[in-house]
Amino acid sequence: MTDLRSAAATDAAAMPVPAPPVGDLPAHPALPADSTPRTEIATGVRLSFAAGLGMFPLGVAFGVLVMQTGLPWWVAPGLSIALFAGSVELLLVGLMVVGTPLATIALTILLVNFRHVFYAFSFPLRVVRHPLARFYSLYALIDEAYAVTAASPGTWNRFRLLALQASFHSYWVGGGIVGVAIASFLPGRIEGLEYALCALFITLTLDACRSRRQIPSLLLAGLAYASAAVVAPGSALFLGLLVFVALLLGRYQLQRHRERRHA
Repeated sequence: MTDLRSAAATDAAAMPVPAPPVGDLPAHPALPADSTPRTEIATGVRLSFAAGLGMFPLGVAFGVLVMQTGLPWWVAPGLSIALFAGSVELLLVGLMVVGTPLATIALTILLVNFRHVFYAFSFPLRVVRHPLARFYSLYALIDEAYAVTAASPGTWNRFRLLALQASFHSYWVGGGIVGVAIASFLPGRIEGLEYALCALFITLTLDACRSRRQIPSLLLAGLAYASAAVVAPGSALFLGLLVFVALLLGRYQLQRHRERRHA
């Protein structure tokens, strides 16, 4: 009897353990073996420093611009918290001052932020599962967050991603508040603050094009915008984005065709 029990136990141990059903899998991707939530949060904050060095002074410029246009001081932190879209916020300041109709403002926001639709295709939003955290991550999907995550794909988890985005948000809001404080002590008006955003976009573009593999994408972007500016100057940004996406799809298909020929 003892031998029979031992044999049965050995057979049971040798049997393969069935995989858990998909519904029983962990709700969140596992962290690296040598990592903890605290270290992942610290990593996300650290990865935000490079772009944050450009975001904070840009936020300062935004706060100064709000005060110089005669708007209440709370407009700067209010827009930064409720909207959190640097380019749109800078545009809104000018539109609000001249009393632009709401329909025009809505259309402008749609055209400027339409690029975020394409960001979502490759942004690692899937690592965030909690509904509220996922909503915030989608809300805080800005150019800087996309550029940083695209530079190191496959390394993101919910702690690192949310820490990165929350850091960017704090840089922007904090910069705006500092800008409001600085503007209250300035004796005169500073011109050209509305163009500060261009400098940050140029920096992000150069950072993304460090390798030669990305230079064709940069050239295609320039060609798309130049063509759109000639064909439809009033809607160059929107049309240029659509042309750029079409060119990228064409480039992707061409690369796949070449890989198949050499396979």
